[in-house]
Amino acid sequence: MNLRIKEAAALVVKTIYLVRHCKAEGQEPDALLTVEGRRQAEELAEFLKHTAAVEVVVSSPFVRAVETIRPFCEQRACKLQVDARLEERVLSTESMPDWMDRLKRTYDDLHLAFPGGESSYEAMRRGIEVLQELLARPESECLVVTHGALLTLLLKHYDPRVGFAEWKGLTNPNVFQLIFETEAGAPTIRRVWDAEASLWFAKHQ
Repeated sequence: MNLRIKEAAALVVKTIYLVRHCKAEGQEPDALLTVEGRRQAEELAEFLKHTAAVEVVVSSPFVRAVETIRPFCEQRACKLQVDARLEERVLSTESMPDWMDRLKRTYDDLHLAFPGGESSYEAMRRGIEVLQELLARPESECLVVTHGALLTLLLKHYDPRVGFAEWKGLTNPNVFQLIFETEAGAPTIRRVWDAEASLWFAKHQ
């Protein structure tokens, strides 16, 4: 086997799906999904069944995240792992009427932190640790369930162009596909929920 063939054989393509939770009743860790959110979770399970061959599922421990992916895990008989590093980013523990303007600033200055909160860099770092651990695993397709701010920060780690506008454009739920051709390289990123999910449901209604 020549060197070129050896290199090709060593190349392992891995896919990580980043999922934002379905619609919830609030922002507290124990907030449940709404009636619409529970319906969305069932639809998400059907969508993933037809688009992904997920072998590992890791979720934020927040109830709305766990409830989002539970129908899929039950359908696949897949064990759900929870990881506190996927919890939503805490902007501040103080009341901030202008919180959206402040959030926008944190996408431009990754080290900006408000009282009681964490910077974008700190939140990004803990989330990326989870993804790096998944990339080191033998499974080829993994799924991560998290929250809007952290999800966009994970995308920003790989594509600096991602920012406040992308966060604002997210839906509940949302699904991004990250395809890694090497563990160290930047992935190909595709937003698959809006286009593909809508098309799939239109065909199957």
